[in-house]
Amino acid sequence: MSGERAMCELEFGNGKAREPSVGGRWRASWYERLVQPCLVELLGSALFIFIGCLSVIENGMDTGVLQPALAHGLALGLTIAMLGNIAVSPEERFWNASGAAFVTVQEQGQVAGALGAEIILTTLLALAVCMGAINEKTKGPLAPFSIGFAVTVDILAGGTVSGGCMNPARAFGPAVVAGHWDFHWIYWLGPLLGGLLVGLLIRCFIGDGKTRLILKAQ
Repeated sequence: MSGERAMCELEFGNGKAREPSVGGRWRASWYERLVQPCLVELLGSALFIFIGCLSVIENGMDTGVLQPALAHGLALGLTIAMLGNIAVSPEERFWNASGAAFVTVQEQGQVAGALGAEIILTTLLALAVCMGAINEKTKGPLAPFSIGFAVTVDILAGGTVSGGCMNPARAFGPAVVAGHWDFHWIYWLGPLLGGLLVGLLIRCFIGDGKTRLILKAQ
């Protein structure tokens, strides 16, 4: 018994497990605070954009915007909750769909409507994110799927007007690969203005006490 106790004390230090060194704790903290969030954001964005593009490329003529709307919404909800699996698509279908780049706007007369749609659609999505996942009074466990449903509703409502982008990254990646840049600026300006509008609403009017900049309770 005494021999076993001595061995335990030698290995664990009087029955106490060894604690990580200061350098080890610093490295783990640095990785978890800076590197890991970036990797998760990169992987989640890649999966969401891939599934969204694939739903456009593989979309049947008889389904309209229903397939892309459901695919984008459900993909976003699932990638927020967890990371899923991938599928692939033939090259011919990729080019037939312009690489899933946004080609809804074909002429100058469509620009105003598309820009307005992107602002409104992004506003709804950003509200779902901020109020469902961040704001203390309204956030809840169903936030990922509320965000996904917001994307689904947005694409169903505005898919034929602007394409329902709501995210510059969703437009930029396919545009780079497919080389399609017609009216591309709409998918940057619209979401940026929508995001700024939501930020103004939350910081000034509808956010909780910690978030609002004005009209706080004394």
